[in-house]
Formats: sequence, structure tokens, C-alpha cells
Amino acid sequence: MVKVVIADRLGKGQNVAKGVEAAGGIAIVVPGMGADMRLGDVMKAEDADFGISFCGSGGAGSITAKTKYGYPERHSMRSVGEGVTAINDGIKALGFGFMDTEELGQALAEAYIKKFGA
Repeated sequence: MVKVVIADRLGKGQNVAKGVEAAGGIAIVVPGMGADMRLGDVMKAEDADFGISFCGSGGAGSITAKTKYGYPERHSMRSVGEGVTAINDGIKALGFGFMDTEELGQALAEAYIKKFGA
């Protein structure tokens, strides 16, 4: 089963989590303000398949995850399609502007399962 960490600068991410769960995945929402900066830490601790970071610029959490743990990252994404492409390219730390939508969570989890299996 795909395990996804969701870390939002404003402590959100519940809608993305619903989408991940609708696709059959396990969603771990990092609580609290500034959660995006803990993306890599929680991905490592939970042995997650990939992580999603949300902030205004769409990069802080994913870049930190790469710097600290070496996760392949892509940032400044603003659409579901960009995220699906990133999953297909093997990216593990995905940085988005604020996009707490079920559609995004479901599409990313489904893309991961299709490419790598559950």
C-alpha cells in the first residue's frame, strides 16, 4: 500500500489526504504551522513512498527534504498534471503551491500505484 506524507505550511492537507485514501493509500498529515519544513523528517521516520509539501512558493519543504535526506525533488508545481509527471519521473518529494484538493491526492496516489505498484 502506498504511504504518502502530506506537509502544509499552514497545517492543512486533510483534503489531499482524503484523495490519497480514496485511491487506497495511507495518508500521514504532518500537524501544525510550518509542517512543510518537516516533510523529509516524517518521510524518513515513516518510510514513506513519497511526500507532498505545500507552501506559497511551492518549494521550501521539498528542497529541504532533498538537502537533508537526498530525496529526488521537484518544486513550484501548480497543477495535478505536473504532479503526475513528477511521480512518473521518480520524484519522491513534491513541492506545490497551496493545492489542498482531493483530486490532487487521488491522482498522485493512483499514478504511484500504476507506476510502482501498491
